[in-house]
Amino acid sequence: QMADPFLYDTGRRSQYGCLGHEVQIEHIKAYVCRPSFFTDKAVIVIHDIFGWLFPDIRYIVDLIAGHGYITICPDFFRGTDPWKTTDHWADFADWMKHHDPTKVDKEADVVLKYLKEQCGAKKIGIVGFSWGGMAVHHLMLKNPQLTAGVSLYGIIRDSEERYNLLNPTFFIFGEKDHTISYDQIILLEEKLKQYCEVAYKIKVYPGQVHGFAQLKPEDMKPDDKPYIEEARKDMIDWIKIFI
Repeated sequence: QMADPFLYDTGRRSQYGCLGHEVQIEHIKAYVCRPSFFTDKAVIVIHDIFGWLFPDIRYIVDLIAGHGYITICPDFFRGTDPWKTTDHWADFADWMKHHDPTKVDKEADVVLKYLKEQCGAKKIGIVGFSWGGMAVHHLMLKNPQLTAGVSLYGIIRDSEERYNLLNPTFFIFGEKDHTISYDQIILLEEKLKQYCEVAYKIKVYPGQVHGFAQLKPEDMKPDDKPYIEEARKDMIDWIKIFI
């Protein structure tokens, strides 16, 4: 049986009053937040296993929009159920078979088309958390339309082609994440050094567990807060360099 990889209690987060609104794009619902001024820069946010309705991910969307980007979090589960806090971890592997983070290309294309044609976006970046971090890693190998990516504690494993990134990608990890071993991070670093021809960065944040960077301020533990804020700033800085 698989250990519960989420050390934070995801069931008891504080509520969040969102700043954006929901839209329907072809077969996908999405949450969008725009800055108060016109911009042709956009960021796609890919949710974790808890889906596009989860308050933490909407907080992240609003946060990025506040830095001057049209920011969108589509429902990459296409209306199917996200993982719930009441689900049993013994069923997780089976759930993942039906929610493959490397099969997001069609939805990404729909959202890219919307951002370009409906929102006037010319440069588009992508960030993703956990499940979404794996999806970002995949898309940065496949989709040249994405100018830059940030993958937070998501890593594509057991694939020989995972190192040929098309555009600049930043990988964020927590030191105490027991879903991703330090060995895997070292391997990623070694292989990127060998094969990757674009800018990349890997950073490991001390003492942090899986899921650390999504927490809203009121849900942060004081010891973790500086690292969460640093990871957020690093994420935004990476986006600002390239988008």
